[in-house]
Amino acid sequence: MPIYAIGDVQGCYDALQDLCLKIQFDPQRDTLWFTGDLINRGLQSLQVLRFVKGLGNKAVTVLGNHDLHFLAVANNAIALRPKDTLKEVLAAPDLIELRDWLQAQPLLYHAEGFTLVHAGLAPQWDLQQAQALAKEVEQLLKNPAEAIKFFKKMYGDIPTRWQDNLTGWKRYRLITNYFTRMRFCDAQGNLNLNIKGAISQLDGYMPWFKVPNRRNKDLRILFGHWASLQGIIDTPNVYGLDTGCVWGNCLTALRLKDMQRFSVNCVKPNV
Repeated sequence: MPIYAIGDVQGCYDALQDLCLKIQFDPQRDTLWFTGDLINRGLQSLQVLRFVKGLGNKAVTVLGNHDLHFLAVANNAIALRPKDTLKEVLAAPDLIELRDWLQAQPLLYHAEGFTLVHAGLAPQWDLQQAQALAKEVEQLLKNPAEAIKFFKKMYGDIPTRWQDNLTGWKRYRLITNYFTRMRFCDAQGNLNLNIKGAISQLDGYMPWFKVPNRRNKDLRILFGHWASLQGIIDTPNVYGLDTGCVWGNCLTALRLKDMQRFSVNCVKPNV
């Protein structure tokens, strides 16, 4: 029963179907894992949501920052932004069903010896702590009233460093930022959410997976979110799968049983 981990789709349904054809995806036999950001920026978010939801237990997805943004809009917590391409989803007759399904998805999924997340794991967290902190936010999302409060408080870059005694919305915001927005941090785990390019080191900041003595270095981590890496990472046990489909590059799947990669070329949406 092969498992394929797939990078950020971001509303590129045609590319996803091309990739499924390339890997000869059979839902009777195979399972797809998605690194989050199923939607937004591309023009086919509705089709992507319906397809992945329709796979039932033959698909696993974690939540990415674009997915959470959609949920905030769909729960009337905030307004659409100019670059969002979500109007078709928001006008769909099955909006509530799709929203509720997506809102029930996790921030972290661990199985088969792999850990699936959208952006990464805070260097200070081991698997047990990461799972517990993910559950804290996931429980909020399961409570409609608390979820709306969370979405209104979710946006922002502060605080920047994890401390176990953080409480309230600051705690939940930072947990969410580590899981869904992180790229660079310093050796103490302080986030810098303004640096978005390829791997570099600036004023002590480095890719989260390059932090010395990272507590989760022995986990095999599958992640997306960082298109400019193009999946090229020289750190053991870290597998970047966002290869910039929505930017006209490619969409990538990694077959977990033998770590073979498959990619299809993508066309940048005309938005």
